[in-house]
Amino acid sequence: MAVSPGDAEHLAEPVAAEFVAAEQTVIEQLRDLLTPGLTRPGWARARTGASGLLRRALERILPGLRVRTGQAAVSAVQRAALLGDRAARSELAQHELPPGPNDLDSTPTQRLTRALTDDFEPVYARILRQPQDVYRDVIARASAGVLDGQITRIRAAQQALDAFADRGITGFVDSRGRSWELAAYVSMAVRTTCGRAAVQAHVDRLAAAGQQFVYVSAPGGSCPLCEPWEGKILAISGPPGRRDVEVPHTTGRGAVTVHVAGSLMEARQAGFQHANCRHSVSLYLPGVTTPPTAPADAPSYKSSQEQRRLERQIRRWKRREAAALDDEARATARSRIRGYQAALRDLTRETGLPRKRAREQIDYAH
Repeated sequence: MAVSPGDAEHLAEPVAAEFVAAEQTVIEQLRDLLTPGLTRPGWARARTGASGLLRRALERILPGLRVRTGQAAVSAVQRAALLGDRAARSELAQHELPPGPNDLDSTPTQRLTRALTDDFEPVYARILRQPQDVYRDVIARASAGVLDGQITRIRAAQQALDAFADRGITGFVDSRGRSWELAAYVSMAVRTTCGRAAVQAHVDRLAAAGQQFVYVSAPGGSCPLCEPWEGKILAISGPPGRRDVEVPHTTGRGAVTVHVAGSLMEARQAGFQHANCRHSVSLYLPGVTTPPTAPADAPSYKSSQEQRRLERQIRRWKRREAAALDDEARATARSRIRGYQAALRDLTRETGLPRKRAREQIDYAH
C-alpha cells in the first residue's frame, strides 16, 4: 500500500482539536467576562477589577489540557508508525516478498514524539498569558473609543474582540521563521509529525526487507515543492542527486537500469511531503513497477488553494459569530458565512474538487 503524510492526518485530529477547543473556550470566556455592564458607566473599572477571574479560569484549563494533549500525541505518533509499517508489510505480501525482522528500532518514533511534545510547551505558556493581554486591550480600546466620541463602547469592544477571534492566540514561529497562530501551528506540528512517523515506518520496513527504491504518486495539481518529484523513483537511502543504477531484475532475469531522481531524504529536504501534502510513496520493484503520470484533467493547484482560502473565511466568520456581543454582530457574521459557503459550492461544482465540510467547522484544526 502507498503511504502519504495525509494517511495519518486523522490520527492528528484529536490532538489538535484539544487545542482548538481550548482556544474557543478562551474566546467565550473573554466574551462572557466583558459583556456584563457593557452599556453602563463604570464598566471599564469593573471589568479591570474582574481580570483575576480570567487568570484563574485559564489556570484551570491548562493542567487537564497538558495531560490530554500529551497522551493523545504519544498515541497518535505510535499509531501513525504502526499504520506505515502495516502498509509496507501489505505491499511486500502482495509481491510475495519477506517482511524482514518482526521488531524494528523504535527510536525514530520516540524521537518524533519527544520533539512534538516539546513543541507544545510554548503553546501552554501563551494560552495563559496572551488572553490576559487581549482582555486588557479590549477594555482600553473600548474606553478610548467612547471617550473620543467616535464609537459606542459595545462596537469598540466588539471590534477588538473580533480581531482576536480572527487571529486567535499568536506568536508561534517555526524552524523556517514563519509566524503561526495557535490552531494552525499545533495542527501543522501534529500532522507533520504523524505523517513523518507513518512514512518513516513504511520505508524502514521496506529497507529492512532488503528493498532499495520507492516511487512517488502523481495526482496532478501539485504545489511547486512537490511537482518536481511526481512519478519519480527515489532511493530509500543513499547520496542525493540523479543517477542511473544497475540492479538485478526483480524476477532475477538479468539486470535493469533504474533512473533514480534522488534520495527520499533529498526530496524531503527540498519540501516534498510537507504538511498537507497528499503525495504518497510506494514500493518500486525494478523491471516490474511502472511509475504513474499525472492526469491531464486534474484540478489545478490554484483551485485547491482557493478552496483552502474559502474554508478559512468560513471558519473565521464562525469564530466571529461565537465572539458576537449582540444580535447585530451575530447576524453580520451569519450573512458572511452564507456568502463564503455559496462561493465554495460554486468552486467545487466547477472544478470537481471534493467539498470537505469538516474543514469548514469552527473546531477544525487547520
